[in-house]
Amino acid sequence: MKDLLKLLVDLQQRDSLILEKRRFIDKVPLRIFEVDEPLKKAKLELENIKKKNEAASRKKREKESELSETQEKIRKMKARISDLKTNKEYQAYQKEIDGCEKGISAIEDVILQLMEEIDAVSREQKEKEAAVNAEIQKIDAFKAELDAEVAKNERELVALKQERTGMVARIAPDVYKTYMTILLDSGDGVAVTTARNELCSGCDMNIPPQLYVEIRKNQEMHQCPQCRRILYVSEE
Repeated sequence: MKDLLKLLVDLQQRDSLILEKRRFIDKVPLRIFEVDEPLKKAKLELENIKKKNEAASRKKREKESELSETQEKIRKMKARISDLKTNKEYQAYQKEIDGCEKGISAIEDVILQLMEEIDAVSREQKEKEAAVNAEIQKIDAFKAELDAEVAKNERELVALKQERTGMVARIAPDVYKTYMTILLDSGDGVAVTTARNELCSGCDMNIPPQLYVEIRKNQEMHQCPQCRRILYVSEE
């Protein structure tokens, strides 16, 4: 393979690696977003469970306060029974006491239901907290691994760019301009590609037989008649 063609092939290999590493780095925010989304959802679910637990606990405290007030009211009413003068007054007072005692029974039933609800929600909250903490540890480990990969790719990018600069210096400006025009117009970052069985591997279109014969020699720079990519035949 002639020096210029080999240089262009090597340059394409470097540019493909540079593009690959840039794409990896550019996709990092999206990958972080993708792993963070389920965690955000789990945290929101946990927050809703906590609110439900707090609401039930607050209602339980309110009912307990209402229970204490009713019990105190009954105690005071019973203490005043001896002061009543008539049977009619006694019956009315006793009826009010009975109503309060029934109210106590209803309040105690509500408190019992709330206690059961709080127990169930508390168990659910602990399970969700454990799941969230496990997910946080998993994501932190993933991000640490990703940070290491980004740092590695950034170091390799520096080395590849240095190599690329040295290669470009050895290529004639007009040839390099042609290469870069194809590279930017290709859509996939490929300006130099292989020809095989009279087909361009860049666009899968047929190559005229006589042109393919010349390409197989790997002596000069030839371009695909369709996509304009620079073609060579692999020596493997």
